[in-house]
Amino acid sequence: MAVERTLSIIKPDAVAKNVIGQILARFEGAGLRVVAARMMQLSEAQAQAFYAVHKARPFFGDLVRFMISGPVMIQVLEGEGAIARNRELMGATDPKKADKGTIRADFADSIDANAVHGSDGEDTARNEISFFFSSLDVNGR
Repeated sequence: MAVERTLSIIKPDAVAKNVIGQILARFEGAGLRVVAARMMQLSEAQAQAFYAVHKARPFFGDLVRFMISGPVMIQVLEGEGAIARNRELMGATDPKKADKGTIRADFADSIDANAVHGSDGEDTARNEISFFFSSLDVNGR
């Protein structure tokens, strides 16, 4: 399995619950390394640009409002099969459908306030990482 990088965002609901450390511990416990991280408050323009792929969807406005409702913790995770491993750790988007022991099952309140975001593929990961981090911000191997 190839070493990959993926973007992970701990969303405002999970930050407000003070579970950043617990979530990061799950990533590290699964063999993923945090190679870049920053906490920030997204502006409306940043949230709209980041989630532009969903612009035509009916939930876009609610998603943007949620993502600017509080600070987020953004990190680049690295490891073998990092994209799939992160998505497995996160669980289903709807926490009611997420497997027991996943981040969303344990920390999310709803399909909208679902605790975390993770890239869904290699191209998406590259684009999402570069949205928040320059190559100088990410620690090398």
